[in-house]
Amino acid sequence: MSPALVLMRHGQSEWNARNLFTGRADPDLTVSGERQAAAAGRLLVTHGLLPAVAHTSLQLRAIRSTELALTACGRGSIPVRRSWRLNGRDYGALQGRGKDEVVREHGEEQVRLWRRSYAVAPPHGESLRDVTARLMPYWYDSIVPDLRTRGCVLVVSHGNTLRALVKHLDVIGDDEIADVELPNGVPLYYQLDQRMRPIARGGRRLIG
Repeated sequence: MSPALVLMRHGQSEWNARNLFTGRADPDLTVSGERQAAAAGRLLVTHGLLPAVAHTSLQLRAIRSTELALTACGRGSIPVRRSWRLNGRDYGALQGRGKDEVVREHGEEQVRLWRRSYAVAPPHGESLRDVTARLMPYWYDSIVPDLRTRGCVLVVSHGNTLRALVKHLDVIGDDEIADVELPNGVPLYYQLDQRMRPIARGGRRLIG
């Protein structure tokens, strides 16, 4: 069997609902976010993607999403590995501020660069390139070995952290990654070959 990788952004958090820059803050899920995570777990059953191990960040919204998804797919007893390398992107001085407020203050183009570009970091925060640099050692040292030995792996993390991994897997250019968006609580499935590259046919797809 080809290794199966399922990526999932956590369910809607309280700060997502308030349209705030979240980053390293640790809000809980909303009721809607809880439902999204549980629904994602049921989708894994429907598609026959039952993880043997899960990886998540140290942040509450990702941890709880992992627990809810695994319970819903009957895999609540599998190993769950947590790492700071899967934490959300550090938004620095923007953390906790309303996105609309920041746009009014700095303009849409500047905020788009901070949020979506590969190399531009928000003030005192991380760029997507910085996120990639801390993520990739964990990919090679922890996730890839589990894919080789356990077959199906679930990774529950944060939007920008998963964008960094999608960029690596799909070999997306620095400019093109700005257009990649991962919705809350929707699993993204990759069928991988033994080199841990997506298989061209039936490779990456959202499960919905």
